[in-house]
Amino acid sequence: MRQQIAAANWKMNLTYQQGEQLLDGILNENIELANHQLAVFAVPFPYLTLATQKVSGRKNYLASAQNCSDQKSGAYTGEVAAEMLKSINIRYCVLGHSERREYFSERNQSLAQRVALCLENGITPIFCCGETLSIREVGAQEGYVETQLMESLFHFSEEDIRKMVIAYEPIWAIGTGKTASVGQAQEMHAHIRNLFAKKYNKATANHIPILYGGSVKAANAKELFHSPDVDGGLVGGASLNATEFSSIIRALK
Repeated sequence: MRQQIAAANWKMNLTYQQGEQLLDGILNENIELANHQLAVFAVPFPYLTLATQKVSGRKNYLASAQNCSDQKSGAYTGEVAAEMLKSINIRYCVLGHSERREYFSERNQSLAQRVALCLENGITPIFCCGETLSIREVGAQEGYVETQLMESLFHFSEEDIRKMVIAYEPIWAIGTGKTASVGQAQEMHAHIRNLFAKKYNKATANHIPILYGGSVKAANAKELFHSPDVDGGLVGGASLNATEFSSIIRALK
């Protein structure tokens, strides 16, 4: 079975003390993960060492960064390099989240550079793609997502592609309380998998986890995650509640 992943994206939330309390609340549930299941905590940069220490020794519990620079090193005040993440044993990094694209003008070529730097440092990219409401309303979502993948990922080798995780975000369903129907989520996930199959091959496409990232909650996680091509979720608001996120972890296939 493909990896099934519950990824928490804390975004810019919680103090250090609140973050520690949240991690303790989730970890104290002592949810045992199967070999194919992962729980990943994408926390703000100041909390990465905390998260790494908290999950240390826990099978398949991992810390993740929420972003990294598209530059290797240098005079880029305020930026964080992939090499820095590697030096503190961070193995996952969210890239291309819709908020980064919208608010910080991250573009496909810049994201391609970030992906390359993560791979060079042994960090698994959780690469986000997805359409806005205006794109969805005119039925152009499939082509829009294809362009995102083509410009950021499709020049990588099959070996490198197999090291990635994809997160599909219907942007109109992030933080709005709206959720794509299970049918809409499965349809787009199947489309994304088909794009990888056409570019590479079916075996590679079937290897890549594709997460759903649009208002995942405990109430809808199980139904979403049990769709054939949905391999877990990239979870925002619900990941800030220990009870909610614990239930989401338990909902993994």
